[in-house]
Amino acid sequence: MANARSSADTATQSAPDTHNVSVCPNGEYFELPQPEDYAAEFERLKKLADEQRQQGRKVVVVMGVGFVGAVMAGVVADSTDKTAQQPLYFVMGMQRPSTRSYWKIPYLNRGIAPVEAEDPEVAPMIERCVNQRKTLTATFSYDALSLADIVVVDVQCDYLKDTLGDVKQGYADIAALEDSLKVIGEKISPECLVLIETTVPPGTTEYVAYPIIKKAFAKRGINEKEPLLAHSFERVMPGRKYVASIRDFWRVCSGINDKAKEKVVAFLSDVLNVDQYPLTVLERPVESETCKIVENSYRATILAFLDEWSRFSEKNGVDLIKVVDAIKIRPTHSNMIFPGPGIGGYCLPKDGGLGVWAYHTLLGFEDQIFKITPQAIDINDTRALHVTQLVRDALRNMGRIVAASKTTLLGASYREDVGDTRYSGSELIVRKLTEMGGEVTIHDPYLKHWWELEKQDTYPAPGHSWARFFRNQESLTDTRIRHELKDALKQTDAVVFAVRHEPYMALSPDDVVEMIGGPAAIIDCFGILDDEKIKRYFQLGCEVKGLGRGHIQRIKEAVRKEKAKN
Repeated sequence: MANARSSADTATQSAPDTHNVSVCPNGEYFELPQPEDYAAEFERLKKLADEQRQQGRKVVVVMGVGFVGAVMAGVVADSTDKTAQQPLYFVMGMQRPSTRSYWKIPYLNRGIAPVEAEDPEVAPMIERCVNQRKTLTATFSYDALSLADIVVVDVQCDYLKDTLGDVKQGYADIAALEDSLKVIGEKISPECLVLIETTVPPGTTEYVAYPIIKKAFAKRGINEKEPLLAHSFERVMPGRKYVASIRDFWRVCSGINDKAKEKVVAFLSDVLNVDQYPLTVLERPVESETCKIVENSYRATILAFLDEWSRFSEKNGVDLIKVVDAIKIRPTHSNMIFPGPGIGGYCLPKDGGLGVWAYHTLLGFEDQIFKITPQAIDINDTRALHVTQLVRDALRNMGRIVAASKTTLLGASYREDVGDTRYSGSELIVRKLTEMGGEVTIHDPYLKHWWELEKQDTYPAPGHSWARFFRNQESLTDTRIRHELKDALKQTDAVVFAVRHEPYMALSPDDVVEMIGGPAAIIDCFGILDDEKIKRYFQLGCEVKGLGRGHIQRIKEAVRKEKAKN
């Protein structure tokens, strides 16, 4: 058996103790490094760093090679001098060697992106940097930090909710970030720039990171040097412009002192397209941190605002889709978005919570100034539950009940034409229907697995699954994404159009009913069905309901009158 531990590029061939291996999504497993592997790994890294510095390149360590870090590492490793077109940086992607995440290291060292992406740029960029340019490697060793000129921190900082629909009953989980900062302070050169790219509670850079690293410096006898800390949040978006959302997009940054600010501006100017997308440099990191929280809270609030008007529309014969389209003609309101079954994604469902938590915990205020921000999160978190009520009511109109019915969910991801299920509203639809005793079949053309369901005992972390908010969830570990639409729709009682995936937009009612084998309850969560399609479903004997689609009853009555005439 080849040793995968130090070279990190060969999988084991027979299954060892699961406590000592990391299993990647395709089932391949890798032995975790042992204590004796660390010295050899550091020698490998030191040799590479020395060779790269001889070529005039600085060493960048990216801590955390997940959704953001892996692509950020690739973008930095792929950056070149604008005149000579030579690589500027040598990048070490660093991942803690846990059973959950260690597999990302051997993947990267093969030149394989450890994140799935619809963007055709991701895979060739990682392969090019690892195998052709030789400007990117991955490691499990924290000693890599001692070689760094720049450290980019992309360690996850989550907001854990204790109650569904009450964000104030929760807290920011910054323990992993704090642990990483401690190690950084123990390892880095005092001249090393530490760039926190993670979305963090406002005040983290100045009130958490600075004292941690300052104290670590003091223990090392480094008293005359101030830590060079900076913050610059990413605005990364999944989909076909994944790389561009990092490299070709506006950035906000700040440093804890003038030297840190100069260094972060120089670094970001090297690796990002600042000619077309200029940097915005703020005075203090707390401003940069607040910028990300306000930006996402604003978006979340607009989406939550439309929820109440969606309910109003359903009860008063209004088609909110048409109303929104009419409003968007006015240029000042052109970015109005219908919220669908929930906002999802990693940022919008939690970022406002980071701000509320920081105000009380890091900054020490006791007054309750936050009202709109937490309420918006609570509304968005529970909006999907209304979809299950529409399913229930539509089935009742057909003489059926959820507990004795099969529902097909079309779309598991949180937004159209991507394979990202993080905090998707679709997850709550499945969980609530399952709690009610229903059987749910799932189709999504962009997904192979739905880890939030399949691995709910350990994903996103043990004890943090949304399964804890519902009963009767045990069977969801057997969930499998159906890849054939005809198979997913066969003999179903209800169809939930949950995501505006392009393939669903093109479906005709006749084809859907034919694949089902007869009439069914049709629920439109996102304005996917126009009036002609709604009318046709009624003509085919289906029942139709939709979020914000209060006018559907008028269409139903019109079809009924037509049938009566004939």
